[in-house]
Amino acid sequence: MTKVLIVLTNTTRYYGTTDATGLWLGEATEFAEEMHQADIAVDYMSPLGGFVPLDPRGMKYVDEAIMSWYETEDFQKRALCNSLTPNAINPKDYAAIYFAGGHGVMWDFPENADLQKITLAIADNGGWLTSVCHGIAGLLNVKDAAGKYLVAGKKITGFTTAEEVLAGKKKVVPFLNETLARQHGANFQKKRAYSEFAVEDGHLITGQNPFSARAVAKKLINELL
Repeated sequence: MTKVLIVLTNTTRYYGTTDATGLWLGEATEFAEEMHQADIAVDYMSPLGGFVPLDPRGMKYVDEAIMSWYETEDFQKRALCNSLTPNAINPKDYAAIYFAGGHGVMWDFPENADLQKITLAIADNGGWLTSVCHGIAGLLNVKDAAGKYLVAGKKITGFTTAEEVLAGKKKVVPFLNETLARQHGANFQKKRAYSEFAVEDGHLITGQNPFSARAVAKKLINELL
């Protein structure tokens, strides 16, 4: 059976503050639901394994579909309470990796060597590298064996600087996805703030913001099936 690895954050707060953050719920549930409907299995992993916190701001943008998936025993146990650790993962088991967002990932995705190793292994096996919103932070620093950034020369997207300004978080995040993407040679694409947008280039599929998770999922499904 085809399987996809979903990566979630363990970060509970914006560093240096007491403001809570974590996973943007819909970015995980909407993607997972699309995979389920296509009969594609998923596993959930986080940098530390175990507990995955939810970004409280993301709970303001839920609908019936998001809540229904959130309330399932499977999601609560496997994603939010007992996410897998990187050392439990065999990259050969996965046709794709998907980095979900929420501001928390800005701290525990970018420099995590274990995540980078798994990502590169999936890429080397001909797999797909996908993300949505801030999840692009999990791909921006990954280099191939020759030391070249995987995003270099590729069309990608993620949470934009304009969206960061509108979210009121530009001054508290450790870097800006749009800026770092361009610094690493990516051809950063974007559309109107907070509108659905996903871009595919080679084996990279990325979505701009929380409203793009299903678009990323559908592009990936089209390639896997």
